[in-house]
Amino acid sequence: METASTSNKTYKSKLYQISQTTPTALWNDSCSVAELSSSIADGAVGATCNPVIVLEVLNKEWEVWKESIQKLIADHPYATEDELAWLLIEEMSMKAASLLEPIFVKENGKNGRLSIQTDPRLYRNAQKIVEQAMHFSELAPNIIVKIPATKAGIEAMEEVTYRGVSINATVSFTVPQAIAVAEAVERGLRRREKEGKDISTMGPVCTLMVGRLDDALKTAADKENIIANPEIMDWAGVAAMKKAYRIYNERGYRLRLLSAAFRNHLHWSQFIGGDVVISPPYKWQQRYNGSDVPIINYMDIPVDPKIIAELEKKFKLFRHAYDENGMSIEDFDSFPATVVTLKQFCQATTDLISKIRSLLLV
Repeated sequence: METASTSNKTYKSKLYQISQTTPTALWNDSCSVAELSSSIADGAVGATCNPVIVLEVLNKEWEVWKESIQKLIADHPYATEDELAWLLIEEMSMKAASLLEPIFVKENGKNGRLSIQTDPRLYRNAQKIVEQAMHFSELAPNIIVKIPATKAGIEAMEEVTYRGVSINATVSFTVPQAIAVAEAVERGLRRREKEGKDISTMGPVCTLMVGRLDDALKTAADKENIIANPEIMDWAGVAAMKKAYRIYNERGYRLRLLSAAFRNHLHWSQFIGGDVVISPPYKWQQRYNGSDVPIINYMDIPVDPKIIAELEKKFKLFRHAYDENGMSIEDFDSFPATVVTLKQFCQATTDLISKIRSLLLV
């Protein structure tokens, strides 16, 4: 039931207005219960959990979670540090999923989902990814499983989709990856349909980590001594997202795009009006609510062709990312943004395990 305070907040909230007046959905890029509760009041209809986020939550809410971790340790006396870390990820995910389940029921599976990421260290092993994805899908009815858009990940996406699991592609930055993900999901959906299996409540999405594509170009400019107009450097991810969105609509792919890895307001504002998901961290949501960006349909406004032309002229990396045939699936694992992101995700997993170790070895 809407309270006076909630009503007042939502009336003033820019994000809430976007969620109510456009097709654009808000997901919270965190599984912190406190942040997610506030975000839901702002219109959020989804959230995310992975080792990076869990580590961030622990660093901010250590006293809240310390007792839960100690209970996990006591309840699983023979579990390894690695196993305990993933049990913690599952516990955080299930708590966040419970907050979103009423939305999931109301929207018949399109929203109200909690994204839980498969172990980033499995990025080369499709079978292991499938096994973990199937396990995660049993934690709660509104789980969506994050799988990296690597060569093995694309293979796993088709299989788990066929088995009835909604996927959220991650470690994805480019138009070729977005298309490969969509084609894998479509193959899985068609296999289910051919066998008469239900797909009515499935809600797959493909994340494009738009800010990380921008990061990769800026790194390339540094390494290769490329001089480009500064204003073009924040548009690469936006351009890739808008092109992928147009292709998705033209081909009728049955999944949505999701924008993540925010670096500036373009990674949010440029997608308003599209039938997409924006998934900013909580601090960015607060910034957006205090901004003066008008709520109009930016998604249908193309990126300035002059910006695209300069990006294509000066950056081979952008040509690979923007051309739908710019990379093969075999190229995905060596794409610079993929390498950097997987290293960070794997390191966060190691750091989370070390955090568990600090409680075990005292």
